[in-house]
Amino acid sequence: MTVLVSSSVARGGSAARRLRTRAQAYLRRLGRSDAELSILITGDSGIRRLNRVWRKKDRATDVLSFPLSDPPGAGPALGDVVISIDTAVRRGGRDARTVRLELDRYLAHGILHLLGYDHEERDDAEVMAAGEEALVRGEGLVGSALRTESKGRNGAVARRRKKG
Repeated sequence: MTVLVSSSVARGGSAARRLRTRAQAYLRRLGRSDAELSILITGDSGIRRLNRVWRKKDRATDVLSFPLSDPPGAGPALGDVVISIDTAVRRGGRDARTVRLELDRYLAHGILHLLGYDHEERDDAEVMAAGEEALVRGEGLVGSALRTESKGRNGAVARRRKKG
């Protein structure tokens, strides 16, 4: 197993070392001890630049994944995961999670994308949410989004019932 980790921001050094260990544990749990991947810890400006170039979305995001194989996850070379430590600090504080836990969630999400998981369709999102939960041993990014979506939908239904 090869996990290369680097940081383009000063405060990402200790996070990078910790994420290497987390990535190795996640890959073992996924049965991918043969895997190779790289992780870059960057700030919002760095991830925004990548998001603009590769996804045509001119905004910072939490995590980006760049699979090396087609289909994703075929073969040992998985690809690259890029994580914004700025977003982790901001969202972790907002949602009462430690930065470490927030980074773990981003890493799990990114690795699962490298293995071909997706969350565009509800059924796929539920599978990916279960995968994230198994890795982080708690709610992941997709599970959180599904929970928020369900709350919103239930609230909309309740409001419609009151009106109608």
